[in-house]
Amino acid sequence: MRVVDMKEVLDKIEEYAELLREGTIFVYPTDTVYGVGGNAYLKEVCERVYSIKERAREKPLSVIAPSYEWILEHFEIDKSTLRLYLPGPYTLLLRKKDANFLKYTSFTDVVGVRIPDHEITLLVHKADVPLITTSANISNEPPAKSFEELDERITSRADIVIKGKCYLGRASTVIDPYTQKVYR
Repeated sequence: MRVVDMKEVLDKIEEYAELLREGTIFVYPTDTVYGVGGNAYLKEVCERVYSIKERAREKPLSVIAPSYEWILEHFEIDKSTLRLYLPGPYTLLLRKKDANFLKYTSFTDVVGVRIPDHEITLLVHKADVPLITTSANISNEPPAKSFEELDERITSRADIVIKGKCYLGRASTVIDPYTQKVYR
């Protein structure tokens, strides 16, 4: 495990984007809480994240989208609804256009999708792959709201830990944009 500052990631963004594309597991700050994840297209990355979190595989993982265009290409949602919530502290439960898309993150026809209002989105955009985003904690334990709160059981099993600031210090609000139902 290597610890780096967010500034280094931004200064060497192409290098870190390549690491994300290749399957590196990151622990990283967002606008809400710390997350853990990697390239959501890679089965081995998804399996590793489930293992790190000690999370049941039946529980889907959410993703940080690389762009609005990527979301519109893969999910059933219109641009105006998307712009109501993203970027921001929300996770939208979106229906996949193709049931097999992101099948390692969600075995259902729905995926939680975010674009945080945070610098981490610059890395995801540059890599042009979805980043698994699930809170950096063992399942059913409180999420880390700061670098200092990160659990060594999580960080020791990641490849890179990015030191930075979480702005809100609470989990994202989960919304079903089709029904406007709010889950937390």
